[in-house]
Amino acid sequence: MNRRAPRRWAAIALSGLTIGALAACSPSADPGTGGNGGSGSGDEVVLTWWHNGTGEPLLGFWEDVAAEFEEANPGVRVDVTAYQNEELQRTLIPNQLRTGGGLDLYQQWGAGELAAQVEAGFVKDISAEVSERVDQMGGVVAPWQFDGATYGLPFNFGISGFWYNTELFAEAGIEGTPETLDELYDAIEALKAAGIVPIAVGAGDGWPAAHYWYHFVLKSCSPEILQEAQVSYTFDDPCFEEAGALLEEFIASEPFNPGFLATSAQQGAGSSAGQVATGAAAMELMGHWNPGVMGGILQEETGDENATPPEFLGWFNFPAIPGAAGDATAALGGGDGFSCTAWSPPECTDLLNYITSVEVQTRFGEIGAGIPVTPGSEAGISDVNLLQVLEGLQASTYVQLWLDTAYGPTVGGAMNEGIVNLFGGQGSPTAIVDNMRNAAATL
Repeated sequence: MNRRAPRRWAAIALSGLTIGALAACSPSADPGTGGNGGSGSGDEVVLTWWHNGTGEPLLGFWEDVAAEFEEANPGVRVDVTAYQNEELQRTLIPNQLRTGGGLDLYQQWGAGELAAQVEAGFVKDISAEVSERVDQMGGVVAPWQFDGATYGLPFNFGISGFWYNTELFAEAGIEGTPETLDELYDAIEALKAAGIVPIAVGAGDGWPAAHYWYHFVLKSCSPEILQEAQVSYTFDDPCFEEAGALLEEFIASEPFNPGFLATSAQQGAGSSAGQVATGAAAMELMGHWNPGVMGGILQEETGDENATPPEFLGWFNFPAIPGAAGDATAALGGGDGFSCTAWSPPECTDLLNYITSVEVQTRFGEIGAGIPVTPGSEAGISDVNLLQVLEGLQASTYVQLWLDTAYGPTVGGAMNEGIVNLFGGQGSPTAIVDNMRNAAATL
């Protein structure tokens, strides 16, 4: 299959994402009727389910969902296992898919990554089985579709921005939040003057560093240029190299934590999330899941299973760049979903329909692990941090899917490598774009 086939779903207008505006009818809260694999044989059906919710509350939540599905479907057993995100995405899932077995329901980030898996024959077309759910969710399902078919469903969708310590901002005399790049530089200098590390970044994991370039691209390139690049893999507009130059200048201003090139993003108090959670740094550019990660880290560090995300957290979108072609209100985002493998039994789709039901999605919003996507479930969101992100999402006129997800593993991987090289002082703005062009030429 031609990887250059149109993938316009990779960039999504906000009208397709606004949770509260999607038309909804009330789906059943029944956890499915999968029974004995539809075969009537009475043999036990075992579903192997992998996800990345290694910390609470998500770890226990998915275990509860699996137990509920088992209870409602006698003869079905769900073996659910959580793995660390980077290991799951980069190694475990790709390796297991290549074996053609041993996995049924798995974490799916959609778009280009999904397209590559579909083309390899690893993913089940579930269009008929989830058509009602797709009609309810609307445009938010688009990244989990390919060539007109549905290969997964999201359970969470949000955007990234700067999570910041409101107390450290006040200590540094910063009023409000930066709305322009110059104001962000001013905040960085004020924090430095107060002896505070301005920004923590887990560049050791690669992708958190890459997200800086993504945001500079988002605010430098027009939405039309970004949409065209995803369809044609054309990166000739000067805005792509301009974004690299802006990032190079930003890195040179030394805003990051000491040792940022070796820092992990989400593992322990020394990670970038841990540094913000413990007050060792003032900001981190990260996705909507970050407060939950911080809460998990604090639970591990304190031994208090009731520890919650810090109360001092605030959030703001990546600042605008006056005079640039990018949409000042644009946001970078993405979601989490699940796909069924091509060899999975019918009960896999039944479980996916249950996971995305209003009843389960409402509870998902209540635990504060993310922003649910099934209409009617947004009422469950009470976490102040998620409400900040939801407000930012609703204020954005254009939402761009994570660029590495949008471009797929080949181009996205080459892009990320070039960005990480720039962070390490071994690359250049031109090299990032050259990496992308060269990778696209191999498709």
